[in-house]
Amino acid sequence: MGGCEVREFLLQFGFFLPLLTAWPGYCSHVSNNQVVLLDTTTVLGELGWKTYPLNGWDAITEMDEHNRPIHTYQVCNVMEPNQNNWLRTNWISRDAAQKIYVEMKFTLRDCNSIPWVLGTCKETFNLYYVESDESHGIKFKPSQYTKIDTIAADESFTQMDLGDRILKLNTEIREVGPIERKGFYLAFQDIGACIALVSVRVFYKKCPFTVRNLAMFPDTIPRVDSSSLVEVRGSCVKSAEERDTPKLYCGADGDWLVPLGRCICSTGYEEVEGSCHACRPGFYKAFAGNTKCSKCPPHSLTYMEATSICQCEKGYFRAEKDPPSMACTRPPSAPRNVVFNINETALILEWSPPSDTGGRKDLTYSVICKKCGLDTSQCEDCGGGLRFIPRHTGLINNSVIVLDFVSHVNYTFEIEAMNGVSELSFSPKPFTAITVTTDQDAPSLIGMVRKDWASQNSIALSWQAPAFSNGAILDYEIKYYEKEHEQLTYSSTRSKAPSVIITGLKPATKYIFHIRVRTTTGYSGYSQKFEFETGDETSDMAAEQGQILVIATAAVGGFTLLVILTLFFLITGRCQWYIKAKMKSEEKRRNHLQNGHLRFPGIKTYIDPDTYEDPSLAVHEFAKEIDPSRIRIERVIGAGEFGEVCSGRLKTPGKREIPVAIKTLKGGHMDRQRRDFLREASIMGQFDHPNIIRLEGVVTKSRPVMIVVEYMENGSLDSFLRKHDGHFTVIQLVGMLRGIASGMKYLSDMGYVHRDLAARNILVNSNLVCKVSDFGLSRVLEDDPEAAYTTTGGKIPIRWTAPEAIAYRKFSSASDAWSYGIVMWEVMSYGERPYWEMSNQDVSAANS
Repeated sequence: MGGCEVREFLLQFGFFLPLLTAWPGYCSHVSNNQVVLLDTTTVLGELGWKTYPLNGWDAITEMDEHNRPIHTYQVCNVMEPNQNNWLRTNWISRDAAQKIYVEMKFTLRDCNSIPWVLGTCKETFNLYYVESDESHGIKFKPSQYTKIDTIAADESFTQMDLGDRILKLNTEIREVGPIERKGFYLAFQDIGACIALVSVRVFYKKCPFTVRNLAMFPDTIPRVDSSSLVEVRGSCVKSAEERDTPKLYCGADGDWLVPLGRCICSTGYEEVEGSCHACRPGFYKAFAGNTKCSKCPPHSLTYMEATSICQCEKGYFRAEKDPPSMACTRPPSAPRNVVFNINETALILEWSPPSDTGGRKDLTYSVICKKCGLDTSQCEDCGGGLRFIPRHTGLINNSVIVLDFVSHVNYTFEIEAMNGVSELSFSPKPFTAITVTTDQDAPSLIGMVRKDWASQNSIALSWQAPAFSNGAILDYEIKYYEKEHEQLTYSSTRSKAPSVIITGLKPATKYIFHIRVRTTTGYSGYSQKFEFETGDETSDMAAEQGQILVIATAAVGGFTLLVILTLFFLITGRCQWYIKAKMKSEEKRRNHLQNGHLRFPGIKTYIDPDTYEDPSLAVHEFAKEIDPSRIRIERVIGAGEFGEVCSGRLKTPGKREIPVAIKTLKGGHMDRQRRDFLREASIMGQFDHPNIIRLEGVVTKSRPVMIVVEYMENGSLDSFLRKHDGHFTVIQLVGMLRGIASGMKYLSDMGYVHRDLAARNILVNSNLVCKVSDFGLSRVLEDDPEAAYTTTGGKIPIRWTAPEAIAYRKFSSASDAWSYGIVMWEVMSYGERPYWEMSNQDVSAANS
């Protein structure tokens, strides 16, 4: 603090010489880590210090230009020997300090500049102290005081300095301590110097209150030992919390050292210049930390300060697991464009996503089924009879397959759309409904059911097949229960034939029976109730006698029938051989047509397109011509023998588009190539089975020539299995093989030999249904069960071909069965190469 003035009186040659002198920088700066116990420059009244003897030190008090007192003690008895002048301060309290600092500002006259001075002139003075618990007025005893140090001036002034009014101000600081009592006195001893004590400041050092890393640390007194630090634990500022324990270390000089740990602003508060301030309205902070407040996400708001989360607007919600930074969302609108398609035994429902998903991606669907009569206002739940694949709730994809539906029933399916906040809304879930009537292709009901016989524990039933089945009958389902416990619980069984023997029943008990039929087009409804009763012991004896009679009669009848059939086949076999030898190809075709393609009564048989003189006639007879404008080709998925293979969509009038595969005949083809290309369509068009690739139609009246078949999403079976190695259970793999076997049995029943059965020629759809395809090498199996088509020339797939077909070019259903065995090995090994690395010659030798 510069600019302070003092009045200095110096004694020269035994008398006082008062001089008014100014020292720039006289008022020194006080650091904030110092606690002042005494500062003579701030005392307004007299200091009241004691002097011994009384004529030693003189007290001079003057006023500065600001009317503030300036206290100065001076002594200059250099002309007299043996000086011992003491100046003692008043009692000074040490507060909490143990180490005290004394700062002295003074001027000192150079002894050499004083004329006629005695040899006792000194240029130093001594500093003493004594501890005391309280102020006392006892007589001053120098022996009680402890010397701190001898104080010498760094700068002294001369007579010339007095003339030029330039005086040198010295500043010296000394440490005192450790102080153990409550206070102390300071004493200044002059032993013959010419000195003026301008000011005295007594203080101790502390580490001052500070805020570091959002933690407050109080004033701390250092230890006396300057080599040790004081560890201080901080406390978090308002609206902050500890992340790691905040610590600082107080050094001996009153400086904070080594900051450790930190505090962080609590939720709803952000750090601003070392303190935590509340988030403004419209802003939030969800987690404790030193990040800034964020603006409320869309569709949320807050009107309060210090908000940890913004509230959603009306009609918008936030799911439990949604982070606070996520926008509020709402339930979706209803699904759109619901369509259905009945395919074999399955009802496929598909729909488009909602136009408004509510701003979320976790969209799921649920399907609710109701059965309605003529009055659509009176509907009931479908119950557990239907099966939904993959399920009826929590659907991710926008489609579902419904199985086990009943014919002649109006089903209403409500498709609900939901997302993560649907359950938070009190509004009803939006849905789109569609009504499906299942009587268009369903089989008719079972008629009369009769009891053939009954025992104590069994009942034999039989019935007539339904008059209208619209597809091959797969099996019958028989549901039964005790009449006394009607509908409480029931059992069921299945039968391939229109008869069944129910075992495990109670004696002399009435049972209720319902029967329904399952075909390739679905289930029929259950038949009416039929009530039958099991027998007792008497009926069992009669039944045993009746069974003996039936067995005996059946044995005689069976033997007679066997003789008749043997004669019949011997005669008809020779006649047919003769007819075949004489029949021309056109006569042969007409014979097939006139018999309605029936090999045996009720069984359709295959007609070889080669029996037609003009192959185009066979194509038009067995394949439907498609207008090319209804076909939309989307992309090329492969290349075939005759051209490219594409995927696309086929639009059928009155129905939705379906995905299809399209085989094209490349340009510049020859007539023979066109005939061979369309020959496969002529073959496929004769087949109708869920495990045979379905022909949709052909395009022959425009370019390019195309064959359109159903689209199989997963491609060929061998590559599909290699791609998903180890992903399926044994039951799933056996299910694939069962489908292939079902398709091959159908071909065999139609008198057809495939010749090239392999996993590469099996296609797989999205439901893992396997279907036989690629009929380019296939040929007809004649009516003679012993006959087989024999070919000349051409390549044979050795690893899949039966030994007799390799050796003699003789193909039959038996050779197809051999190939099926190889396919079984391919499936169970996930597409491994048959016979691994063996050569074709080694394979032929091993199988011969």
